[in-house]
Amino acid sequence: MDYLWSPLLYLLILIPILIGIYIFILRRRKPVAVRFSSLSLIKTALPKQSQWKRHLPFALFLLAMSSLIMALARPTSTVTLPSSNATIILALDVSRSMCSTDIPPNRLEAAKAAALQFVESQDANTQIGIVAFAGFAVIAQPPTTDRDLLATAIRNLTTARRTAIGEGILMSLDTIAGFDDSVVSPYSQLEVVPLPEGQYVPAIIVLLTDGVSTTGIHPIEAAIMAQQRGVRVFTIGFGTANNESPMNCSFSSPYGFDQFTDPQFFGGGGGGGGQFRREIDEETLKMVAGMTGGEYYLAESSAQLQEVFDNLPTQIFTVTETTEVSVFFVIFAAVFILLAVMLAMIWNPLL
Repeated sequence: MDYLWSPLLYLLILIPILIGIYIFILRRRKPVAVRFSSLSLIKTALPKQSQWKRHLPFALFLLAMSSLIMALARPTSTVTLPSSNATIILALDVSRSMCSTDIPPNRLEAAKAAALQFVESQDANTQIGIVAFAGFAVIAQPPTTDRDLLATAIRNLTTARRTAIGEGILMSLDTIAGFDDSVVSPYSQLEVVPLPEGQYVPAIIVLLTDGVSTTGIHPIEAAIMAQQRGVRVFTIGFGTANNESPMNCSFSSPYGFDQFTDPQFFGGGGGGGGQFRREIDEETLKMVAGMTGGEYYLAESSAQLQEVFDNLPTQIFTVTETTEVSVFFVIFAAVFILLAVMLAMIWNPLL
């Protein structure tokens, strides 16, 4: 336990001083001589009192004083509390390899379906945001509790060239910073004060990718930034091993042209073609998750991906806060004083 005004704890030296004064007074008392015809009558008339009853009220008084002094020093305690302001960022890979049909109808459509169900399963008060990344990252939907807006953003995702996993993490951190003042944006020049190990903000990033980062900041560098800010990153590797299946995103694009050639859109136009190997960089994804306090999951089918989303630890978010607990010591002091007065009146009514 820490104290905001710890020098006031030196006042506790008053306790042994009071004990010394109390003992001195007891020893200085002089017996009063009174003549009675029979000592046996006096002994019978006097109430019997044990030593502990005699001194307990004073002991309670000392405990009350100790509690008040500790309250004056303003003690604080670090507690973990449920957070009512949880934020989840879904960072989804929309690179061209997501058009692969090894997971029908293709990886992108399977990921959309799982993401839609995930959104619907979350608590109504949980804010969810959507970040899409290919050669660069964009915010497809800022964090919101409006499930219709989230569903629209997910359904409209289409593909583009390259894969920038690190940029997806940075954009997710920037999105969280916009809703949580305790998180510094990675694009800001402000100094970041790393959180103590094991402490996290009430926000997580769920990053889904099917490949290897090919552009932008390295994912490990982005993970270091997330680690410093106390943001956990849960990574999902999506796709089958050594895939050589055809690519087809023609039905997922809302536009009537091949957007692979248009840098303004995350488009998935065209169809067919491809049949080249794509593999997941599991080692990097595991490192990103491990560094930030998250977990890595592998999903090689729609069913496995849905199971991963269902098992993500997103239902309970906690936040660690330092809270002043002086009021509890004041309550203890009041209880001790009340008990001391009551017992003194009961056991020593003549005093």
